[in-house]
Amino acid sequence: MKTEIPPLPYTQTRSFLTVSLVELWERFGYYGMQALIVYYMVERLGFEDSRANLVWSAAAALIYVAPAIGGWIGDKVLGTKRSMVIGAMILTLGYALMAVPTENTWFLFSALGVVVVGNGLFKPNTATLVRKIYEGDDSKIDSAFTLYYMAVNVGSTISMLATPWIKDAVNASTGSQLGWHAAFGVCSVGLLVGLFSVLMMRATIAHVGSPPDERPLDAGKLAAVLGGGALMVVASAYILEYQALARAFVYAAGVVVLGIFIHLIRKSQPSERAGLTAALVLTLQTVFFFIFYQQMSTSLSLFALRNVDLDFTVLGAHLWTWSPAQFQALNAIWIMLLSPVLAWVYTASGRSGRDLSIAAKFALGFFSVALGFFAYGVAGQFAVNGLTSSWIMIIGYGLYSLGELLVSGLGLAMVARYVPARMSGFMVGAYYVAVGISQYLGGLVANLASVPKDVVDPVQTLPIYTSLFNKLGLGAVACTVIALAVLPLVRRLTATHNAHN
Repeated sequence: MKTEIPPLPYTQTRSFLTVSLVELWERFGYYGMQALIVYYMVERLGFEDSRANLVWSAAAALIYVAPAIGGWIGDKVLGTKRSMVIGAMILTLGYALMAVPTENTWFLFSALGVVVVGNGLFKPNTATLVRKIYEGDDSKIDSAFTLYYMAVNVGSTISMLATPWIKDAVNASTGSQLGWHAAFGVCSVGLLVGLFSVLMMRATIAHVGSPPDERPLDAGKLAAVLGGGALMVVASAYILEYQALARAFVYAAGVVVLGIFIHLIRKSQPSERAGLTAALVLTLQTVFFFIFYQQMSTSLSLFALRNVDLDFTVLGAHLWTWSPAQFQALNAIWIMLLSPVLAWVYTASGRSGRDLSIAAKFALGFFSVALGFFAYGVAGQFAVNGLTSSWIMIIGYGLYSLGELLVSGLGLAMVARYVPARMSGFMVGAYYVAVGISQYLGGLVANLASVPKDVVDPVQTLPIYTSLFNKLGLGAVACTVIALAVLPLVRRLTATHNAHN
């Protein structure tokens, strides 16, 4: 196996930029679609809140579970770089199918199934490439993944602001509902730009990858992967249509991944065991975080639709007006603003030897999430006729996004730090399975604020949402306490891991 030392002039920074750019455009597509999908099901297809929440949460679960297989394919079958590129091609097709103007739910669910397959190949392999670029340089891993997180949010910010505007503009100009599909089509174009960028800059990542990348492409293996992907599309469509099947799938995935995690810990070398155990403890905490995260595209999204004043004003002066879907962009905007600050803090504290552990950062993250949901919870105190100030959303998203950076933003860094390189692809996939499970659980939580179709008065819907947000705030406080309680355990495991590595 060749030594992975970048040939000049391709530095770590240039290699990192290539991977970040393709991830940026993939996130452009994904979040552009996410900004509209629940609204599309409620407003265009006539779904009840509860069905829309659970269909999207099941789709999100599948989208995040699929990388467990895609990581293995990248490590052992097709190669990390090839899997990333093939995944991007399949994602392009998935969003293009969503642009087809039809109200057939099976067609929509099949298109989402294509997105599931594409994401399964794309997502774990981009993260693995970042890890390989900085392999052996722990001092830079936290900063690299934080900046990586910021880079991808550039794409999501643009798309979450653009796709709702495109939808409204096309609908208004054509007097039809074609705007929804035009917006989904733009998501597909984003993936094409991402593929072009990685094609033009491929030389900068020529030195990183997995062993299959160094061998010629095996057509038989590629055909097997694509055939398996086609079967997964069909299975995904059925899972999205039948919620009992979705629940069974998600819970089974959780049991299987936990079992494999425990098996790997038991069978690993003594020098690897402490790091894997620490990774398991922190991954379980990540599951709880993504229950909160899933509210952005479900309960918070519908809250913005029904109970937020869409006008931004200061001292009575009107600044601008957003559509409800555009409020989701606040998350990405805050991520971009906060990421470089946190990356600088991590680097500076690392140099001085005072850097907080990942476990301590997780605890701080949950506390920030708690403050964010309490901000949404008090929204009723600033409401007029059931509509609360849009500035409440900015404050809540700011606190929530800081928590996201401290937990989710470091989740992949946690895998990179504690997991042996030979397990990297699988463990990144296992991490995303945990995320997928919690996305579905988040949909179940969001349904606690499901509003019946015949309730349209904002004064009636407001307390339904604020009650849920206050409960979520209390839940995040409980997670903070748990994270603090396991700090000593994680410190001991980290010390043991570092002593052996």
